[in-house]
Amino acid sequence: MRLTRLDICKAIAIILMVIGHTETQPLQRWLQEFHMPLFFIAAGFCFNPRYLNDEAAYLKRRIKGLYWPFVKWSLVFLCLHNLWFRIGLLNEQYGTYRGGVTHPFHSWREFWQHVWSVVFNMSGYDVFLTGAFWFFRALLLASVGYLVLHKLLLHVKPLRQRPLLLTSSVAAIGLGLALWKCGMGLRVTGVPQGGYRDLMGLFFFAVGYAFRLRPRWLEGRWPVALACFAVVTLFACYLPGGMPAATTWDKCLRLPVPAVAGFVMTWWVAGRIEASATALRSFLRYCGQHTLQIYVFHIISFKAVSALKILYYDLPWGHIGSHMVVHYAKDDLFWIPYTVAGVGLPLLWMWCYERLRQRRPATKGQTA
Repeated sequence: MRLTRLDICKAIAIILMVIGHTETQPLQRWLQEFHMPLFFIAAGFCFNPRYLNDEAAYLKRRIKGLYWPFVKWSLVFLCLHNLWFRIGLLNEQYGTYRGGVTHPFHSWREFWQHVWSVVFNMSGYDVFLTGAFWFFRALLLASVGYLVLHKLLLHVKPLRQRPLLLTSSVAAIGLGLALWKCGMGLRVTGVPQGGYRDLMGLFFFAVGYAFRLRPRWLEGRWPVALACFAVVTLFACYLPGGMPAATTWDKCLRLPVPAVAGFVMTWWVAGRIEASATALRSFLRYCGQHTLQIYVFHIISFKAVSALKILYYDLPWGHIGSHMVVHYAKDDLFWIPYTVAGVGLPLLWMWCYERLRQRRPATKGQTA
């Protein structure tokens, strides 16, 4: 049985992620304090303890829900990679705001190396159109890592009968390893991008399961939510953290506070929306049930708004290849249509697809 409140919470998280990818300066720094940890905490909140005695079912569920979508859509975008260059959606002149660009595949060997990296290492994907796909790998490793550590710590007698203490121990291990990694400049061998996001994902996953064990911790009133908003804002202004691929130990250490505060704040907002029978509640519930589609297709959906921005400012068409958005006039209000397109177009495609699937059996029956 799905939790409407959790769906709304996930919807808010995915919308905030899309806003963050529009590179709007006033909001981006604030969002980075908690919007990606929201997904890991929500995933931990959904962890069912029955999987502790059915590891095979859990691994199958994780592979089906994370590894398979990653591989499927990574390969689709890789197969279309050179086509994007031919029609102009990608080019070798415009790229990231830091100046990096992407290139077409010039040989079959290059293409197949990317395929191997996708399948065997969950890397090698098209970073310009599927750059957010690191999340699939990080959540897969974090969720499986949580299961393994939880099972191992069950052998520690003082923790066996104290689920909350056990979960807190897993969280401490995840955060401790992340601090060790960042403090000494280490890399988790074999994990693309070094493993920082994966270790912090483990920490936040454990935090989410702790909230599942003690849901009353989330039932604060509006003063608590307001205080959490203030905490996120203060950290964003004076002690910024975030979940980049690489960071320093001090930023790693201060990230948990605004991240957890952001989840508590978002949970409160989701509860208020859930209690109202409005169109917003229905939309966010549908959005929360289709976060995968938004995650996969929001960057390619940005291209529609990039085309409009190019026409509006009379820019060279090559700007369409900018990642993730056109970087000209970054402080304008184009982040709003970018957000609408990044969320709305994937949902529209999904809604049309679902309507077609619903009609198909009826059409066959009428024909018979």
